[in-house]
Amino acid sequence: MHTDLWILLLAATALLLGLVLWSARRHRSPTLQVECDAPIERLLPSLAGLTLGTALPGNRLTLLENGHFFDVLVARIAQARHTVHFETFLWKEGALGRRVAQALAERARAGLKVRVMLDATGSRKIGRQERRVMEEAGCRLVFFHKPSLITLGVLTDRTHRKLVVLDGREAFVGGHCITDDWLGDAEDHRHTADLSLHVRGPVVHSLQSAFSENWAGETGELFVGDGVFPALEQAGPSLVHAAFVKPENSAPAVKILHHAALCMARERLWIQNPYFIPEPEAIDAMGAAVRRGVDVRVLMPSTSGSDNPLVQHAGHRNFEKLLECGVRLFEYPHTLLHQKVMTIDGRWCALGSTNFDDRSFDTNDEITLSILDDALARQLDAVFERHARRANEIHLDAWRRRGAWHKLQDQACYLLNELL
Repeated sequence: MHTDLWILLLAATALLLGLVLWSARRHRSPTLQVECDAPIERLLPSLAGLTLGTALPGNRLTLLENGHFFDVLVARIAQARHTVHFETFLWKEGALGRRVAQALAERARAGLKVRVMLDATGSRKIGRQERRVMEEAGCRLVFFHKPSLITLGVLTDRTHRKLVVLDGREAFVGGHCITDDWLGDAEDHRHTADLSLHVRGPVVHSLQSAFSENWAGETGELFVGDGVFPALEQAGPSLVHAAFVKPENSAPAVKILHHAALCMARERLWIQNPYFIPEPEAIDAMGAAVRRGVDVRVLMPSTSGSDNPLVQHAGHRNFEKLLECGVRLFEYPHTLLHQKVMTIDGRWCALGSTNFDDRSFDTNDEITLSILDDALARQLDAVFERHARRANEIHLDAWRRRGAWHKLQDQACYLLNELL
C-alpha cells in the first residue's frame, strides 16, 4: 500500500507540473472575424500594429532561390566589416556546413565580432570539425535552449529562425537550412527547394532586434553602437515590418500575422508551405475568403516529397473540409518544397521561417517579413505557378475515395499535430 501511495503521489505531481507548464504557456487564439473593407495595401500599418511592430518604408528586397542563396550569403559575409550575427535551426555536418563555418571563421580571424546562435535540437548533428573551426577562430557559438534543469519548462521551444545580420546594415531571412540537401537547384528529390530574402534598409534594425532577443536571453550580452545598429537610409521601394514577438497571454506575432491576413484578401490568397496543418478557425477564414470571391490555393509537398511524411498525413486530415470550402490544394511529389510564403492580391506577401502549423504558430521562435511590394509578390506568385504545373491538384471526389489505411494514418498523425 505504501508503494502504491508513492506512485499515486508521483503521478499526481507529474500531472500538476504538466498542468502548470501548460497554463503558463497557453494563450487565447485570435478570433478570425476581422471587419475590414480596405484593400490590404492600406492595412499594413494595422498588421504591423497587431503584431507589435512598425511598418518601415524604404527597403530593398532581393529574392534568392535554392542553392544560389548560399553563394550570395557567403560572398556578403566576406564583405562584413564589424559584426556577423548568425541564427539557424538546422545545421548538419557536410560540405555546406564546412563552407559556412569557414566563412564565419575567416571573419572572426579578421577581428570581427561573430556571434552564432544554433538551436540545440535542430543543430545537434553539426560536425565537430565545423564547431572547432569556428570556435578556434574566435566565433562565439551558443546553443539555444540546451537541455538542462533550468530549461525544463521550455525544452519544446526551439528557435526555428533562419536569420543573418551583417554590420547591422543588411540581413538574410527565409527558410534555408545548413545541410547539404539545400545545395543545388531543387533538380531532384535529394535537393530541397527554398526561398530567402536579402534585405537592406531600415527594417534591418528590426531583424537585429530579433537576433538580440535570443542572444541576450541565452548569454545576457547586449551589443550597442554603429557596428550593430547604424543609422540606416532608405534603400528601395518596399514597405516592410518584421513579425517575431511572443508576448505573454496573447498569440505570437507570426500567428496573428498569418491569421489576420487571411481575412484581408479580396482577390487572391496563395500559400506555399511545407508543413500545412491549419487550425479550424483558419480553415473557416479561408472558406469565408472563397465565399467573398477570393481565389485561395495552397501548394505543399506530397508525402513522397516531404522530409516528414507524418506532417503531411496530419495535414491530410483537414483536406476534405478545405476542399468543401472551395480551397484548391496542390501536392508536389518531386522534392521538398520548403519555402514559407503567402501572397495576397498581387500586392502583399509574407516570407520567413514560419510553417503553417501549431508548432510554428504557438511554440517555436520564428520570424516572418510582412511586405508591400508588387514586384516581389509577382515573383513569388510566379514561383507558385511554376511548381503548381508539376504538382498534383487534389479533387474532392477522388479524395473522399482514398483508402481506409490512408484515412487511418491521417487521423492518427493529426493527434500529434502540436508536436510535429
